[in-house]
Amino acid sequence: MTNSINVLHLISQASLVVQLIMAFLLILSIISWVLIFVLSGRLGQALKFDNRFDEWLWSDDLPKQFAIVQNEPHKNGLEQLFFDAYQKYQQQPSNHANSLAITERTLSSALNKQQQELEYGLPLLASIGSVAPYIGLLGTVWGIMNAFIGLSQSASVSLATVAPSIAEALIATALGLFVAIPASASFNILTAKASSIYERRSVFGERLLAQLMSLPADKSS
Repeated sequence: MTNSINVLHLISQASLVVQLIMAFLLILSIISWVLIFVLSGRLGQALKFDNRFDEWLWSDDLPKQFAIVQNEPHKNGLEQLFFDAYQKYQQQPSNHANSLAITERTLSSALNKQQQELEYGLPLLASIGSVAPYIGLLGTVWGIMNAFIGLSQSASVSLATVAPSIAEALIATALGLFVAIPASASFNILTAKASSIYERRSVFGERLLAQLMSLPADKSS
């Protein structure tokens, strides 16, 4: 009967460099999972809040809704976009076309700023997913190199003597994949969610500009 692989024993027998690489991969794994949970929660909350605010905003006249939003101490998502755009529109003179052009630029700037805040952490997650396999491969190459150096100094060479050293080295590659796969998969999923939120907010901005265009030229009305 063959003996089962004791991963912890193999890791403890690996060279110091390989152990450091494995420890670094473990840290990357912890960071990636923290990012995954934080980003998932952030995107989920943003989508939920946007849906509620979008439904509420169009239930009454924009001037009335703006008066309510103006008194809110904390604004985010579509609420912040609406507040920034409507406030900028009110501050402009009664030249309707010019007011809308300035408001559109303000809305675009606010939308991009919010998207940057929403996606904060995604580039790091992508980096972890892309570099983790190579870091693991580095540990494997180093471990195999040490194994062959040890074999060159050994009097007898057999599969039994080389197998443990090779197994120790290959664990680094496996650990690199263990870190990279969930990070890369989550990055793709979260990027798609963030893009969906951006598209929904862009549509909201277009609808808001259309509604502002229909308002009376006298902004005090």
